[in-house]
Amino acid sequence: MKKNRTTHRIAKLYMMLFTILFVVLFGRFFYIQATGQIEGVNLEKWAEKKRTSSYPIDAERGKIVDRNGMTLAYDRPTYNMYAIIDPAYSKDSEETLHVKNKEKTAEQLATIIDMDKQAILNRLNKEKNEEGNPIFQVEFGDAGQQLSQDKKEEIEALELAGIKFDQKAKRYYPNGTFASHVLGFAQNKENSNSITGIMGIEKQMDKYLQEKNGSIAYQRDKYGEKLLGPESVINEPKDGANVQLTIDQKIQTLLEDAMAQVEEEYNPEQMMAAVMDPKTGEVLALGNRPSFNPNERSSIENWYNNVVSNPIEPGSTMKIFTTAAAMDAGVYDGDKSFKSGSYQVTEDYKAINDHNNGEGWGSISFDEGIIRSSNVAAMKLLWEELGPDRFLEYYQDFHLDQETGIDLPGENSGKMVYDKPVEKVTTSFGQGSTVTAIQMLKAATAVANDGKMMQPYVISQIMNQADGKVLEEKEPNVVGEPIDASTAKQVRELLGKVITDENGTGHDYELEGYSVAGKTGTAQIPNPNGGGYMTGKDNYIFSFLGMAPKEDPELVMYVSVKQPNLKPTEKGSEPVAKVFNTVMENGLRYMNIQPDQEKEQIEVNAEQMDNHVGASVSKAKKALKDKGAEPIVLGEGDSVQNMIPQAGTEILQNEKVFLLTSDTVTMPDMRGWSLRDALKFSSVLDLNMEQVGNGYVYKQSISPGSKVKKGGYVVVELKTPNETPAEATEQAEQNERSMQQSDTSDNKNEQDTE
Repeated sequence: MKKNRTTHRIAKLYMMLFTILFVVLFGRFFYIQATGQIEGVNLEKWAEKKRTSSYPIDAERGKIVDRNGMTLAYDRPTYNMYAIIDPAYSKDSEETLHVKNKEKTAEQLATIIDMDKQAILNRLNKEKNEEGNPIFQVEFGDAGQQLSQDKKEEIEALELAGIKFDQKAKRYYPNGTFASHVLGFAQNKENSNSITGIMGIEKQMDKYLQEKNGSIAYQRDKYGEKLLGPESVINEPKDGANVQLTIDQKIQTLLEDAMAQVEEEYNPEQMMAAVMDPKTGEVLALGNRPSFNPNERSSIENWYNNVVSNPIEPGSTMKIFTTAAAMDAGVYDGDKSFKSGSYQVTEDYKAINDHNNGEGWGSISFDEGIIRSSNVAAMKLLWEELGPDRFLEYYQDFHLDQETGIDLPGENSGKMVYDKPVEKVTTSFGQGSTVTAIQMLKAATAVANDGKMMQPYVISQIMNQADGKVLEEKEPNVVGEPIDASTAKQVRELLGKVITDENGTGHDYELEGYSVAGKTGTAQIPNPNGGGYMTGKDNYIFSFLGMAPKEDPELVMYVSVKQPNLKPTEKGSEPVAKVFNTVMENGLRYMNIQPDQEKEQIEVNAEQMDNHVGASVSKAKKALKDKGAEPIVLGEGDSVQNMIPQAGTEILQNEKVFLLTSDTVTMPDMRGWSLRDALKFSSVLDLNMEQVGNGYVYKQSISPGSKVKKGGYVVVELKTPNETPAEATEQAEQNERSMQQSDTSDNKNEQDTE
């Protein structure tokens, strides 16, 4: 009896437990059915997510182009290679989709990528990861990353089962070291296809250039196939805006080539140069040495754009503004005499010498003092004629005490050291106080532009990439008038004599056909070990600030070369002049500025390009030859599809004009071509051209006579004229002879130390 009672109690207990469990489970199921949630997770949304596949749609970062539309930076596709090694991937397919013959695959890949056969084979034979799980696919490290289109096509031609590629955009700079400190560089974000600016314009304008990737989403079945019915959800990608610079590709190329030659010949510690339009403030060219190739960023020695970020003691180039201040204040008398040699501002300080060891030139006029670059002349103008307080006002009016506000990152302002009497007088000839090159150029626009000082800038406009609509645009901006027009003209006249007068320090800066106004400078370098300045012939910053033509300057340019390796017979002005003269003279001719010197014998005839797109090839060739151009026909079509330079561009006599007539053309022999011509050729075919070196083409990756398609890839190697192989020079001459023969056939058918 007792046993039965116990049994009944246990049975009742179990019944109660099962009843409670049933109620709890039923309540839970009812709750889930009613709310569609488990622990805050919405089951409907979870299921929809599991059934949904989403893929990104890549957008394109904005391009950076020069003032004429030449592309300086753009996105180029690269490819990451991987191999599928799981045999299950081929299970339901009639073809082999995984790497089956690993030995053969490793052997053939080793001939293309930078990885030996055994290393590749070791990766292909790897079966499990560190957690012990089977491996589906393997990658090939750096050797398989960022492969070019050509490399990818070469590997695909091997038809290796299981070898796949992921596409990824990479920022590319087709001109190598060209304006590298202006452009800067951008790179891919980690684990992302998005690109971000790190330096230069890429960083400064990142918010405009930055792309916004889109996506596409759709529902799928358990096999990954898209379900019928449900519509795709598309988030449209948004390309970044294009940024157009004031930089002129032709003038910048002149500058890069000249600086490269001086760097090779003199191996200076540092160089910087910039060219501006003094009427607008547009920076047309800017360069630094050491430079770098933004495609190969491991070689960056100097991250700073020294033209805007490196204040230096300017030396005697400062005498331009000291003289201008005295003239504008009405206290300058060019005929007034003073005793040169040395000057003691007060009894508390030692006398300061002229640059010829204090010997001076006896009693000379102030005009002669400026022409000879006398420190005494500048000090007396400040201390005795103008007065320190008045000079300070002009110094500030020229904005030499503040940043220019140029639209480049990293700008610094120099520091004015102007407390003690000796500091005030040394500022007059560019010692003690510091300024940047861009501050000097900005101030110089007032002298070149009849008193109106212009705001320097490098960004011309921002454009929508899709339709070219201008989103923002900059205009020239007068930011001050420190001197009047008559003073500016008087200063230019005196600075012209620095170049032409027999006693002038600027003889090395005479140009063929163009008058120059400018001032030389030789600044001492503070001793890095502390106290005083460095000594020795080479231990100076040699510089020149000049403008041309003198009467109505179209270009103003600053060049400085720090510590060049000079031969015993060489002056510090020689490497500076090699940069200034090359760029200024050729730049003015390119701009079709008529020479103003009678001794100029070279006839410069620039013609404006007509539009020949759509015209017959024969008609376009004849019209171009009539204007003195050299037409280069690309393709075998009957009519012109595209042309470079484009319509409206000014072209010089014998300049090459490329006429594209079909999408596939025969590769020309470019040996002996200038970089400019090679760039024009690549532009008309939308080629991705990689440049190695500077100067003239002596080697090309695509052999002459080969077929090349629009959008292809080509590498050209260049050397400067003094190192260009004889075969390239001979080829250039042969090209010229061939062109002349073609023309005939067509005709038948129709140092100072300051």
